[in-house]
Amino acid sequence: MRREDKYMKREGILEKQGKMIMKNKYIWCVILLTATYAACKKPYNPPVISSNNNYLVVEGVINTGNDSTIFKLTRTVNIADAISTAGVDNCEVTVESEAGNSFALLQIGSGKYAIGPMNLDPTKKYRLHIKTPDGKEYASDYTANKPTLPIDSIGFIPEGNNLRLYVNTHDVTNNSRYYRWDFAETWRFHTKFQSNYIVDQDSNKLRQRTSDEQTFYCFTGDVSSNILIGSSAKLGQDVIYQAPLITIPAESEKIELRYSILVRQYTLTKEAYAFWENIKKNTEQLGSIFDAQPSQLMGNIHCISNPAEPVIGYISVTNVQSKRIFIDNSQLPQTWTPVYPFQCSADTALFKNKLGVNDVEVNIIKGGAIALTQIASMRDILGYTFTSIDCADCRIRGRVQPPSFWKEK
Repeated sequence: MRREDKYMKREGILEKQGKMIMKNKYIWCVILLTATYAACKKPYNPPVISSNNNYLVVEGVINTGNDSTIFKLTRTVNIADAISTAGVDNCEVTVESEAGNSFALLQIGSGKYAIGPMNLDPTKKYRLHIKTPDGKEYASDYTANKPTLPIDSIGFIPEGNNLRLYVNTHDVTNNSRYYRWDFAETWRFHTKFQSNYIVDQDSNKLRQRTSDEQTFYCFTGDVSSNILIGSSAKLGQDVIYQAPLITIPAESEKIELRYSILVRQYTLTKEAYAFWENIKKNTEQLGSIFDAQPSQLMGNIHCISNPAEPVIGYISVTNVQSKRIFIDNSQLPQTWTPVYPFQCSADTALFKNKLGVNDVEVNIIKGGAIALTQIASMRDILGYTFTSIDCADCRIRGRVQPPSFWKEK
């Protein structure tokens, strides 16, 4: 090899080694800086997270119509707390009129208080009055009745792989303008497998289920969790068209058989609408720098004992309007296929397997599995198929008895 070539090769090696040394130095600097940063970090726990701010939360409306008035009382919990909010029981809760009349609500559990139709005079003002077990008193402002007109219609539209539900309403007098809705859902569903057999409690043996013991079909439901509001204040006419209620995925078992939704409508004052709009922004529209910033929730209920104590809630006075619709699976696209919420499989249990073990006794009678069908030869019953309780007993997620309002097509 020529001297020049050797020299160039040696220079190349030295240059490569130099780069590796610099790279290693860079890596160690990054590691050192990261370790130093981690060691210097201190958790920041602002006082608001751990302060004892258990403020009263009041939910409900004073119903001037022919239906019950129901209020729920809870308290806020701190972000750092592991417990969730719980109802405030043993309170004295009354609806009071400016004329001096008083109507006491009965405690029905879990912080809920209720009274049947009170036949209130819609021309009077009313307020809610609360006395808590710790001796504090709370009262809302006397508020005039804001009439709610009936819901025009509830509709649904398949959009892609979702079912979108909406509500329509209007006021020809242009006096409503501000609206709020909530809803309760109910649907019929079934398990993955149908069980035809049950373990008899007296004989501890398998027998056929009676019609009263079926666990294939059940009913369950849910209530709205988002704040649903709408306004026509910027429109020439007081019309709400296709205000969104809920979007249901195509694979949801809610719409596999038959689904029902009960929508309740409330007309709000401008001040009440601003309160609910603020609640919505603070709870549903936070998460990026472009979203609304958190702000204090100013309602119309106050602590009489301590005026400086915040209270969360806005008490409206109105006649609540409601409407229910049913949706059958036959009204939806045939390509939509529900997905069962559990992974399910069936297995066999014989009275005597190859090892001489009684699988029926081990897996079904003593093991708590659910028997599905018989396994039989020409002359004898050899055993049963079986599955887990999640896949054959709908009662773990609902109830067999249909609700009183349920109607089959």
